Amino acid sequence: MALIVQKYGGTSVGSPERIKNVAKRVAKWKAQGHQVVVVVSAMSGETNRLIALAKEVQAQPDPRELDVVVSTGEQVTIGLLAMALKDIGIDAKSYTGAQVRVLTDSAFNKARIVEIDEHNMRADLDGGKVVIVAGFQGVDELGNITTLGRGGSDTSGVALAAALKADECQIYTDVDGVYTTDPRIVPEARKLDRITFEEMLEMASMGSKILQIRSVEFAGKYKVKLRVLSSFEDGGEGTLITFEEDEEMEKAVISGIAFNRDEAKIKINGVPDKPGIAYQILGPVADANIDVDVIIQNTGEDGTTDFSFTVHRNDYAKTLKVLEGVQSHIGAANVTGDDKIAKVSAVGIGMRSHVGVASTMFRTLAEEGINIQMISTSEIKISVIIDEKYLELAVRVLHKAFGLDQAV
Repeated sequence: MALIVQKYGGTSVGSPERIKNVAKRVAKWKAQGHQVVVVVSAMSGETNRLIALAKEVQAQPDPRELDVVVSTGEQVTIGLLAMALKDIGIDAKSYTGAQVRVLTDSAFNKARIVEIDEHNMRADLDGGKVVIVAGFQGVDELGNITTLGRGGSDTSGVALAAALKADECQIYTDVDGVYTTDPRIVPEARKLDRITFEEMLEMASMGSKILQIRSVEFAGKYKVKLRVLSSFEDGGEGTLITFEEDEEMEKAVISGIAFNRDEAKIKINGVPDKPGIAYQILGPVADANIDVDVIIQNTGEDGTTDFSFTVHRNDYAKTLKVLEGVQSHIGAANVTGDDKIAKVSAVGIGMRSHVGVASTMFRTLAEEGINIQMISTSEIKISVIIDEKYLELAVRVLHKAFGLDQAV
């Protein structure tokens, strides 16, 4: 008997019929003698509907009250799934994040989990119940409802698996695993049987929408076995996200091409070239709870330099507003920006033992006339910032250039 945590995304529970199908799937695991905890998202489109509703009432919704509104999406799903399970004779109990007591910090709209009280869930599991938990949400120390940011149900699932010391955390989604890139852009993309946590972390951070980055970080930190599976197909092993690098993995230089459309670039021109200037720029940005991605500072000339960085496109206007005060304070010439950029990344642990990855990437893009605006690297990835209109072309040619369309 194993303790399995299963997470089902919005498309998997997008209609009453699909919720009934999830109930049947859960029932099969229960029939095999396993203890099952199910984490669910809101029905597909529901969170967007609730956000739009909030914006009709208040153009910039109050963060605390927005969490109160959007968290109701998951509450509907847990109740419906519990009903569907009871209808086929399976004892089940639903919990909101607050009822479990998924304790988070107070960063509304993108809270982080601090701890989870698993006591009541364990008691229900030992009593033979299927436990159903609302993903994406928690509660802070003051009792305020909080949400974990887009894709937060993945993090909820992994965090619960870690707290319960589950044997495996299964992420059910509308794809049957992790692919070398998005098959909607590159039909030749292949499903990977295995991928390391390091690679998955880079793929998630570079825009791969299969798993939320924090869920991968959580799984890596707490050694939670993670598997991505399709909620629409029976059978299949999906993709196992693992700690070990096997010999087969060593053969592949690049495991995947990731991309992110949600990028915006900020450039501060004529910045005084002196110690502490980066902090004076990025400190206020961090204080505004804005995540910065790629950062480039040019070589100083005549006592000044140019400083560029990227943020999520949703934070673009907010960042420009923050920098209005910073510009005059530090004596910069001006601030410019571009919210029509995209990031494309080549990811693979094979980079550690192979040279020439960067040159292949840059040559391939140059041959297509795609200009690289910024470059960022780590031990197992190379990312470039390009004009958004070239994104799909870049993904296709890089996927081919690194032989990802070829069966291993």
